Amino acid sequence: MAQVSSIMLPLGTTAPAFSLPEPATGNTVALADFATAPALLVLFICNHCPFVKHIQAELARFAREYQARGLAIVAISANDAADYPSDSPAKMAEEVKSAGYVFPYLYDESQAVAKAYQAACTPDFFLFDANRTLVYRGQFDGSRPGNTVPVNGADLRAAADAILAGQPISPNQKPSIGCNIKWKMGK
Repeated sequence: MAQVSSIMLPLGTTAPAFSLPEPATGNTVALADFATAPALLVLFICNHCPFVKHIQAELARFAREYQARGLAIVAISANDAADYPSDSPAKMAEEVKSAGYVFPYLYDESQAVAKAYQAACTPDFFLFDANRTLVYRGQFDGSRPGNTVPVNGADLRAAADAILAGQPISPNQKPSIGCNIKWKMGK
């Protein structure tokens, strides 16, 4: 299994705009839809990646807990569904139900949004404050398939707790590690 690290977009970056379809509902979801949230987590995931599967249950639990506290969450899949049919919009809609995701799971067919965020791997996490300024990018926690570190979302929880409490977030952040985004060839 190939491992890729996140690029670590510079802290202070403004959240790039997006407007993408949500296969599970048929709705279009945009960055502006989260304008009143005190913080926004944008994550890049996919259906088939073993790194995403490894954290899936805890990610769903994290989302239920933190959305109840006011954190807006949106996930995006940018994988080339032609070459990876398990990441197709129809399969994404199924994944929302089977994984218990309570956040919108959007499809970035053009891959332009993933490129704007400099997303490199799945999972890749980007936490923005109320002004949509990047305050955290990095790993969910130190757990990986095959290691003995518990899946608990410790790193992302610490960042989310701090931003929701109006506290600073440590700039000492560790890159996420996962499967590379499956880019379309020749684009």
